[in-house]
Amino acid sequence: MSHPPSRRTFLGLAGAAGLTALTACGGGTRLGAGSDAPATAAPTFTGSDYTGPKVTLEYWNGFTGGDGPHMRAMLDAFNQQFAGRIEVRNVTRRWEDLYPAMPTAISAGKGPDVAVIHNDWIGTFAVRKVLIPIDDVVGALGLTEGDFIPAVWQAGLYGGKRYSVPLDVHCLGDYYNTAHLEKIGLKEAPTERAAYEDALTELKKAGTSTPFWMPSKWPAHLMFMSLLWQFGGELYDADGTKALWGSEPGVQALSWMVEQIDKGFSPAKVALDSQYAAFKNDKVSLTWDGIWQINDLKTNAPSLKWGLAPIPNIGGTPAVWSASHNFVLTSQAGRDPNKVQAAKVFIDTLSRQSTEWAKAGMIPARNSARQAPEVAGLPQVGLARDLTAFHFLPALAGVGDVQSKALELAVAKAVLKQSGPAEALKEGVATADQLLADNKRKYAQ
Repeated sequence: MSHPPSRRTFLGLAGAAGLTALTACGGGTRLGAGSDAPATAAPTFTGSDYTGPKVTLEYWNGFTGGDGPHMRAMLDAFNQQFAGRIEVRNVTRRWEDLYPAMPTAISAGKGPDVAVIHNDWIGTFAVRKVLIPIDDVVGALGLTEGDFIPAVWQAGLYGGKRYSVPLDVHCLGDYYNTAHLEKIGLKEAPTERAAYEDALTELKKAGTSTPFWMPSKWPAHLMFMSLLWQFGGELYDADGTKALWGSEPGVQALSWMVEQIDKGFSPAKVALDSQYAAFKNDKVSLTWDGIWQINDLKTNAPSLKWGLAPIPNIGGTPAVWSASHNFVLTSQAGRDPNKVQAAKVFIDTLSRQSTEWAKAGMIPARNSARQAPEVAGLPQVGLARDLTAFHFLPALAGVGDVQSKALELAVAKAVLKQSGPAEALKEGVATADQLLADNKRKYAQ
């Protein structure tokens, strides 16, 4: 996760900018577990040790913000531990530049051997053979779903094969202004619908005219997906051929968002970033945003009194949009058996050391790291009390395109009062279904 502007830009461009490049490039050959290459092409993986000749691994990631120093600290420790055997060269690029560049660079042998990507790119890169499966890694290490947050473990599967080891989970949380809540007799944000709405009413009476600003853009679509799941809905069918977010749960979710404006809890037409800036400047009582804002608030709003809670259960079932940074092994590394082995050692080692990564504001995906004493008290870890609440985008090739060109636009139309929730979703689903059909042909799934 880079700083917020880069993350937002990435989400907006995930389909439109990145997938054009992916369509044009098949991306190299596959070696390793589950590939078409001979099984004898790579040495046996022996866990967190490397016995081959010295190799240099190119490592790409998008950690350009405050998380960057934490990742560099982890890399420095690794390079010191494996000095003379494995050298990892760090290449940090903005996410919106990294994704379209990876396939062509890998095809030319000038890309990463190992990388970190978001879970919603696993399907696209797997079907384009940019990645190689790593089932042998998790098998040799004895890793199972029980070692990780279950939902994030499942998010690394595509076509029955494992393509990633999750590093973290990052999700929406409910940031609350403790000074505002104290005025109405609350110590923390309510967690259920009735109490939450009552609190908003009381906050208005106590002098905060618009206590909960509803954005039309970032992170409105993340809020919508969270609410959709809470009301019992799903995003897409199992085959990835139909969008399901125009269902009654979707209408209920989007209607609740619009109602916050109708009830006067939010001003109309909230500009991009305004809701977070208002919270940061002590003008908003409650706001839903990503956990990557934690360090920004600590650094840039030191006088603000705030807390962090799971987003409230509005629809009846706890659920929250979540994403994950994932270690992946590329087909470029797959051309060199020694790089394959070294990259597996690298992935396993950094996964085990993700307590350092938690300091970047992330929730460690690995249970042992999340339960470490130095991590357990961090504010974001409190969002992981109910592991069943984490929900991820499905591993569909090209799903980012559908999100940005259909779902996000539908949510914005309704919040901006350009269309009613049901009508906006119906129109968006029609666009989404066409895009899903196009993706089936494009990626030959």
